[in-house]
Amino acid sequence: MFADLIARACSGAIHVLTGARALWLGCAPSCERRIYYGNHASHGDFVLIWSSMPPALRRQVRPVAAADYWQRDGLRRYLIDAVFNGVLVQREAAGRQHDPLQVLCDAVDGGASLILFPEGTRNTGEEPLLPFKSGIYHLARQRPELEFVPVWIDNLKRVMPKGRLLPLPLLCTASFGAPLRLQAGEGKAAFLQRTAQALLQLAPAGGRA
Repeated sequence: MFADLIARACSGAIHVLTGARALWLGCAPSCERRIYYGNHASHGDFVLIWSSMPPALRRQVRPVAAADYWQRDGLRRYLIDAVFNGVLVQREAAGRQHDPLQVLCDAVDGGASLILFPEGTRNTGEEPLLPFKSGIYHLARQRPELEFVPVWIDNLKRVMPKGRLLPLPLLCTASFGAPLRLQAGEGKAAFLQRTAQALLQLAPAGGRA
């Protein structure tokens, strides 16, 4: 119950601060298992995507997050586990106890949809997108029935620019595109290029996250 209150408070704060406006341009909200993948420019990216979804959908959508970041202290562990029901993956191969791909497969097999960021790290440069890591392709190979929905996050990086102590109240949008699936015989390079292009097509002309 307390975790639900915190979740609603987080969602409310995001809406007040950013508007958390959802634009369902290529699909409608659905309880079908999906992988929502977005551009990554801020620590608040998954919270914005999650908050922009209908409340009933949030209960089955789980963000994929880095275990090394979210397990640093008790507060972070509580937020990612109890509040957001995150799926934690170990990014560093050294000392890894669980295969990240199997962790994701187990989550979707349990009925969850996921939010993930194929760039693998926050994009602090001038390029609209960093090259996608191969994990999204391997997940598509293991679970070809899944829909992959691109979500472009606009303006969130400007809400909390580097070096600023207080956030700026700016309207942010999460634009949801048309779902993609791995095509028969499609290789890794082609799939990564196609998914990245589908995400870039949702960005405002000349815009940045």
